[in-house]
Amino acid sequence: MIAPGSWTLDANHSSVNFTARHLGISKVRGRFNKFETSFVADEAGKAVIEATIYLDSFDTGNEQRDGHVRSADILDTANLSTLHFKVTEPVTVAAEFEVTGEVTLGNVTKPVTLDVEWGGVQVFPGDQKQHAGFTATGVIKRSEFNIAVGLPTAMLGDKIAIELDIQLVEPSA
Repeated sequence: MIAPGSWTLDANHSSVNFTARHLGISKVRGRFNKFETSFVADEAGKAVIEATIYLDSFDTGNEQRDGHVRSADILDTANLSTLHFKVTEPVTVAAEFEVTGEVTLGNVTKPVTLDVEWGGVQVFPGDQKQHAGFTATGVIKRSEFNIAVGLPTAMLGDKIAIELDIQLVEPSA
């Protein structure tokens, strides 16, 4: 059972990654270097989960490509600063479970379901606190969020796979 309360993000042991098809023949992988989470568990082991991803932290390891993706041609991070996910109702934490919520990007909000693999809870020797971890995966379609509308899917795939590897630190006593 996970301890009730507000768990905090261990950013040093967490990541938000993505995969997108390029030209339909290969995958480009990257990450978002800045993100926040909220994970609040109740006495019954149900949790309310939120995540905010800062789009200007987009990183594929290629500065020229990353700059183009941040431009108005694709993500337009000057006008769209964050992607926000919030569950629609508390979820029961289990070894594997689904999280249904809403993703908001700009003025568009769409339902998204993430598959979650719960990693469990362990004491971290570095701080002697309980840490919990999970991986959540899902897919969003750029067309549903008006991203790079004029760019053909033959150039950049419509489906963007998202993977959140999150480690949390137990609530303070």
